[in-house]
Amino acid sequence: MELNLIVGMTEQRIIGNEGKLPWYIPEDLELFKEITEGNTVLMGRKTYQSLPETKKPLPNRNNIVITRNINPYLDFRTTFSYNLEEGLKMAESYGKPIFVIGGESIYKQTLPLANKLYISHIKGNHPGDTFFPEVDFINDWEIEQEKNFQDFIFRIYKKPKENLEELI
Repeated sequence: MELNLIVGMTEQRIIGNEGKLPWYIPEDLELFKEITEGNTVLMGRKTYQSLPETKKPLPNRNNIVITRNINPYLDFRTTFSYNLEEGLKMAESYGKPIFVIGGESIYKQTLPLANKLYISHIKGNHPGDTFFPEVDFINDWEIEQEKNFQDFIFRIYKKPKENLEELI
């Protein structure tokens, strides 16, 4: 299973404020769309609720929402799951790369399972009340790709290959 996390976050790991993105950066939104289109996106209920009504579900993607209370959100265009394990199985059944798109709790649960991190490191200070989990970028990840934008630095991180000598 190819499990990826995609997120925009500040240096302080802020990813949200009062249920919304604390910034508006069109280039970052376009990059998110480009990367996730044609694939599967997995999100929590709060992230789903934060999407604009015109973007529910996210177009041209398999949308899976993890929530304990499905009834108020039923939408035939979206797949709902009661728990992460079931949601991951559903996501895998689509046979496409899976992108976790939030929120805080879902990121925390899936970070140990992720193969890659697609992170827009947002420049500047922004208020926030929702955070991405702590990540040891030095020891646990290596940069596969980096691109500098005016308002953010985009990096793709991958888990380093295990040292073959350690396996013997």
